[in-house]
Amino acid sequence: MKTRYFHITLASALMMLVTFSATAQVGQPQYNRPMDSSGLTVFETDKSDQKPFDGLSIYWGAAFTQQFQALSHENSGAVTLYDMGNGFNLATANLYLKGQLADGIQVRLETYLSSQHHQETWVKGGYLQVDKSPLDIEALNNLFEYVTIRAGHFEINYGDAHFRRTDNGNALYNPFIGNMIMDSFATEIGAEVMVQKDGIFGLVAMTNGEIKGSVDNGENRAPAIIGKVGFDRWMNDDLRFRISGSVYTTSKSLNNTLYAGDRAGTRYYEVMTQAAGDNFRAGRVNPGFRSEVTAIQINPMVQFQGFELHGLYETATGAAANEADTRTVDQIAVDAIYRMDGVYFGARYNKVSGDFDGGTDLSVDRIQVGAGWFVTPNVLMKAIYTQQNYNDYPAGSIYEDGKFNGITIEGVVAF
Repeated sequence: MKTRYFHITLASALMMLVTFSATAQVGQPQYNRPMDSSGLTVFETDKSDQKPFDGLSIYWGAAFTQQFQALSHENSGAVTLYDMGNGFNLATANLYLKGQLADGIQVRLETYLSSQHHQETWVKGGYLQVDKSPLDIEALNNLFEYVTIRAGHFEINYGDAHFRRTDNGNALYNPFIGNMIMDSFATEIGAEVMVQKDGIFGLVAMTNGEIKGSVDNGENRAPAIIGKVGFDRWMNDDLRFRISGSVYTTSKSLNNTLYAGDRAGTRYYEVMTQAAGDNFRAGRVNPGFRSEVTAIQINPMVQFQGFELHGLYETATGAAANEADTRTVDQIAVDAIYRMDGVYFGARYNKVSGDFDGGTDLSVDRIQVGAGWFVTPNVLMKAIYTQQNYNDYPAGSIYEDGKFNGITIEGVVAF
């Protein structure tokens, strides 16, 4: 009864909030990445936003995604795989609440309404973003022409791949279905400062290095430091060039989740598993650097008219708490996209190799080809063929001679 009462109370409160606020609206606050096709190749928000401040405003947004999965999997036969057939996956959905508090100052709350891994509604994170000085002091006003500050529980800005990944119900920015094999994504508590001018940018952040807050075992925990530098500029009307380099490092943690931070789940339901629900991150590689990790990611991008070429090189060294020695895992990826009149065609190659679990070096590679159609700027349909191979796994492993392949169709609505 208490849980039911809480759900009713929460729903009533939300209804009253919408009814009470005369300024509540669907739209976007200042300094915001658009949640439609115009936000596809947007990375960090820049300082060119000239949208006027119209007083305290509440903005609602949402994203919904549904897939039809037609995949098959196989291995050496030493371990029997789940009897997987074709069908619809669970629909996933996100809810976004954005508050424009003052000129250049906003707060955001991001919630997962439905996900593979959690049946209940739960909060992804929330943070304050400051793009203009709260004090009318000339020196501060001049400083904030180049500075953005974020503080709270937010998605860390390590690498560029997280700007193009599927985030539970929001798959609008991802031209493919599924994220990188080694998915560097995490929400952590802390603050970051970004400086940008004329296409040159730099960022430094400090977080707690873990997915949630904790006061336990302080002697075994240390902050994570994140740094990023890059260049992003349109060289002329047709050609854009971007390159960024990022580093993430923490010396000790109770549960670092740089490569296990996605609690929502994979897009490849039940692949390479023995039973339904065995692995909500199926199809990914997690090197298990729970105690310490230092990771570097480099991302070049070229955009010429309707053509995009994105690259990723990543190397990560770390260990779990019970490991005396560190291990290293590398990742590469390249994808090419061609867009015209709301339709795009694309191909991606992704490979991860190294010491995943304290044993011999292993590798996993994936190819994807497919196409998408923006029915409207907020509605996307895409169909992707995927083949993933597991290489050099030892005899008796569920991944020995393992692979999965097939087609997935996905529909996305986001606003």
